[in-house]
Amino acid sequence: MTISEHDRLLIIDFGSQVTQLIARRLRELNVYCEIHPFHLVDDGFLAEFAPKAVIFSGGPSSVFAAGAPMPPRSVFDLGVPILGICYGQQVMMHCLGGKVERGHGTAEFGRAYVTPTPTRLDILDGWFETDQDREQVWMSHGDHVSEIAPGFEVYGTSPNAPFAITADTTRGFFAVQFHPEVHHTPNGAKLYENFVRLAGFKGDWTMGAYREEAIARIRAQVGDGRVICALSGGVDSSVAAVLIHEAIGDQLTCVYVDHGLMRKDESEQVVGMFREHYNLPLIHADESDLFLGKLEGVSDPEAKRKIIGGLFIEVFEKHAKEIGGADFLAQGTLYPDVIESVSFSGGPSVTIKSHHNVGGLPERMNMQLVEPLRELFKDEVRALGRELGLPDSFIGRHPFPGPGLAIRCPGEITREKLDILREADAVYIDQIRKHDLYDEIWQAFVAILPVRTVGVMGDGRTYDFACALRAVTSVDGMTADYYPFSHEFLGETATRIINEVPGINRVTYDITSKPPGTIEWE
Repeated sequence: MTISEHDRLLIIDFGSQVTQLIARRLRELNVYCEIHPFHLVDDGFLAEFAPKAVIFSGGPSSVFAAGAPMPPRSVFDLGVPILGICYGQQVMMHCLGGKVERGHGTAEFGRAYVTPTPTRLDILDGWFETDQDREQVWMSHGDHVSEIAPGFEVYGTSPNAPFAITADTTRGFFAVQFHPEVHHTPNGAKLYENFVRLAGFKGDWTMGAYREEAIARIRAQVGDGRVICALSGGVDSSVAAVLIHEAIGDQLTCVYVDHGLMRKDESEQVVGMFREHYNLPLIHADESDLFLGKLEGVSDPEAKRKIIGGLFIEVFEKHAKEIGGADFLAQGTLYPDVIESVSFSGGPSVTIKSHHNVGGLPERMNMQLVEPLRELFKDEVRALGRELGLPDSFIGRHPFPGPGLAIRCPGEITREKLDILREADAVYIDQIRKHDLYDEIWQAFVAILPVRTVGVMGDGRTYDFACALRAVTSVDGMTADYYPFSHEFLGETATRIINEVPGINRVTYDITSKPPGTIEWE
């Protein structure tokens, strides 16, 4: 089955930072969906895409703003169910004859509680059954709907959103002021499940189907060309390499670039694993002097990422020539990388940071990109890895960024700081494994801070670096909470790092969630 043969749901993106989580929730339900920015969705697009249902995302805009994001009017004439979320609710009411008003004391940001009206609604099956007949939701709105459009009724209210849940059941239009896609709306997944059920989706999009479709797309894109794959040893690039190799075989050559920014003993482990367990052509390129030389004196995180991205391309082009030329560069780029770097398909979301393999690419490239995981989240990549037969022990590894320790070393990068960081990180991960916590944690690492602090060791004064421990739990990497280590664990770990790692005399623990922080420090 090809993508065009699946039931397809269209998500129109109005710029929310969590639009991709809508897709994440739908994929959990085996529903094929695509996100497209509002300004690229016109009458012709709708006719060609032929969605079975449509979702309007949230967004930062106001319907009163000049040039406010709007859907094409024809979307309401498709005869398919539509769900509007936050700004999506407001724009639906605005377009269909309701009224939206500016904040004026009715803004809501964060946790809120919605209570039902007496009339039941199918999309709310499973809601309002516990917790004193109310549901926790996550609000993030300044403007609010002050008058619903003709044909709509109210099915739920909150203290500052009298039309928190509305629907026109005759036309199959539903609208909510809150964000059901985020973790902080605990029962939000049930709402999406009800919506796709009412829309008649078969739920036939699986990792097995994605594997077959991805292989077909790779073959169609590459033809008889040669591909060079950027292999970091992480889950993403490794799954991409195995998938592409399954599609085109010996047309693929992998290049593992040791940029001097890897964790302790990681290069030896990665190269050994792929040469022993996978029949993939592999070049081990030790380019540490090149990367560290170019990064010398650079402290700005965006500059670091762009330097690393540019050098990666230079190295790949050099090794492509050595093997007789390559037409394509393959990368393990994921959906969150794309969303945080630039808006998906050029949409209106605000850029958070450039990723070395997305925003960091130089304009001049001698190869085209092959990115078969570009629309997947991390847990979906792991599911695809299992589908491809990769061992669970490998698939379960914590994420490691392409720029490596460069973004865990705020400020100027030096070989001394990198050596200290490697040792501290090795002790920290060893502690996590010894306490059997590794699989409970999404990602854990040490960041060495760009400050020195005074300490006392052996009755003598020290003036060494401070470091920060970071550990988070997450489902997809788009939101994350810090891991609640016990004080005993933190104390024991800090003692080990200070005793075993020369150069560090102070250890802190980062308890920032995402948002407002990001998982990595830079």
